[in-house]
Amino acid sequence: MTRLGLGASVIGGLFAPVEQSEAEAVVRAALELGLRQVDTAPLYGLGASELVCGRVLASVPRETVVVSTKAGRLLRSGAPDAEELPEGMWHGRREGLEPVFDFSADGIRRSVEESLERLGLDRLDVVYLHDPNDHMDEAIAEGMPALRRLQDEGVVGAVGAGMTRPALLARIVREAEPDCVLIAGRYSLLDQSAGAELLPACLERGVGVLVGGAFNSGVLAAPARGARYDYEPASPAILARVARLAAGLGEHGVPLAAAALQFPLRHPAVASVVVGARSAEELEENVRSFELDVPEELWRDLAERGLLDAEPPV
Repeated sequence: MTRLGLGASVIGGLFAPVEQSEAEAVVRAALELGLRQVDTAPLYGLGASELVCGRVLASVPRETVVVSTKAGRLLRSGAPDAEELPEGMWHGRREGLEPVFDFSADGIRRSVEESLERLGLDRLDVVYLHDPNDHMDEAIAEGMPALRRLQDEGVVGAVGAGMTRPALLARIVREAEPDCVLIAGRYSLLDQSAGAELLPACLERGVGVLVGGAFNSGVLAAPARGARYDYEPASPAILARVARLAAGLGEHGVPLAAAALQFPLRHPAVASVVVGARSAEELEENVRSFELDVPEELWRDLAERGLLDAEPPV
């Protein structure tokens, strides 16, 4: 994997519509800029993200890109037990479809098969169990063994889990022995809760960690009024904290976005950061931020000011 990858939730229409042509341009730009990793999921736009990624990936040699998706939500029409999604969460969603949680062995296999069809691929490099928050027992007892069987068959490369709950993800690390995990929004400039238990457990067991949500839903990229934090409108307290962070970073000549993208990789357990974008130009700006030189003393200064929980390990 490259140290920076493309997270494809945004091009699935997360919180705002993205034109299909622009969504495809984002994926093409990622590959051209050297981001050889694309992370998507059935949930993103209810299949729309996987379809967009598949159309672009069809034009590049398969071995040149790492493709990851997620399993545990099936897309169904008229299901009585469909997951209730926040209003306006997926503007690119395919009408008539709803996500239904299913971490059973059969559900995981069907989820992977349907993702392969949408992506137009015959194998996946990584598959994560997706948000098994309220289905932990089934995910560990049935979901992960089902992914392991697909791994044995050569359909899936690495297997793991992705979610926003560090303690639950740490349980998966201890009990299910995944190859890798994806933690979203919990190892960032604003929230380092994954550093308490999850990241040390992964480091000890050799489990690779990918970090998503480095911008915490956008507030660390564009901290204006109306920006989102953790999928909701940012509170005045969060905006004030971001303003203090930006001021401290400004004394070192470092933009907020650059620090946000580079911070997670300071932890030795973290292998990669995945970031989304609504346009090719936005992605190019993210790459410039990621490549910007950041002085080492900046992190110590932020910790001493109490703007980080603690200076992260290197």
